[in-house]
Amino acid sequence: MIIGVPKEIKTNENRVALTPAGAYELSKRRHKVYVQASAGEGSGFSDAEYQAAGAEILPTIEEIYGIAEMIIKVKEPIEQEYSLIRKGQLLFTYFHFASYEPLTHAMIRSGAVCLAYETVELPDRSLPLLVPMSEVAGRMAVQEGAKYLEKHAMGRGVLLGGVPGVEPGKVLILGGGIVGTQAAKMAAGLGAQVTIMDINLNRLRELADIMPANVTTLYSNEYNIRRLIKDADLIVGAVLIPGAKAPKLITRDMLKEMKPGAVLVDVAVDQGGCIETCTPTTHEDPTFIIDDVVHYCVANMPGAVPYTSTIALTNATLPYAIQLADKGWQQACRDSAPLKLGLNVVNGKVVYRGVAEAFGLPLEEVNAVL
Repeated sequence: MIIGVPKEIKTNENRVALTPAGAYELSKRRHKVYVQASAGEGSGFSDAEYQAAGAEILPTIEEIYGIAEMIIKVKEPIEQEYSLIRKGQLLFTYFHFASYEPLTHAMIRSGAVCLAYETVELPDRSLPLLVPMSEVAGRMAVQEGAKYLEKHAMGRGVLLGGVPGVEPGKVLILGGGIVGTQAAKMAAGLGAQVTIMDINLNRLRELADIMPANVTTLYSNEYNIRRLIKDADLIVGAVLIPGAKAPKLITRDMLKEMKPGAVLVDVAVDQGGCIETCTPTTHEDPTFIIDDVVHYCVANMPGAVPYTSTIALTNATLPYAIQLADKGWQQACRDSAPLKLGLNVVNGKVVYRGVAEAFGLPLEEVNAVL
């Protein structure tokens, strides 16, 4: 198969979808790998490293899209890329369709095969291609939240870990999945007083067993959220419903109950956000303030640590990319139930329920396209 790796052009996105090690694994299986010039530089990988791994370098994104049967990316295509995508071309990337209707309609019009990392799902309901970036984002949420709690960043001026004689900061984490767990570990490690909330009692029991003493678990409901936000210094939104919009757990009216200078970090912003007042921001301009509450809503948080993120992402995606390249997307999805769940839009038809329901679009049975 002919595989193309374009350079990411979303603002401040320094990751690349494939490391030289990944290119080598595909090349040794006799697949042709084309990488756009300088695509890996932001992550610390040179064109020469890709060439040594068996890939060929093409100078422009147009050439990559023009030659490739399968495009492997990190982030969803943006408007400048829409016209480059061909009918029947396989796109393997994060899409998060339910959060952005224009992208959904653009991919329907393109006739491409859109296989989304974030909806590839194992029988235990885990999301193997979302996990590595969720791990990075969860850890970064506390790192960034701590930074924006500083007074010069319009925060409360609170050190999360406190010092002897001064109580630590209070961190509230909404969601006990991968993001929430990693955020809790980071916040607890700094010495903060942490509460992690979820609606899954079994998950809360697991967290209660593995978390240190400065982490408390609490059942998530509106009453408890309203009670805890009054004292929180940092709130991390870590709610995920695979392939669908996140529920709004913190509404506009709740901000008035929060401390001035408190910080909200909405990791779910690329799925529409679980905080009503959050809208996507960039690494260049990451925060805004509403009702004296600092909002950090960067939609591609792992893009700030691209070396770590790129290696972690390739570790997860490469086995699936190899299946797609070796068998073709249809046979690979017939053979692999997790990959089949990754199909979102195929040949102009929506085949993933969460996307269809988000925008009131007709849903095609996925087996009909296989």
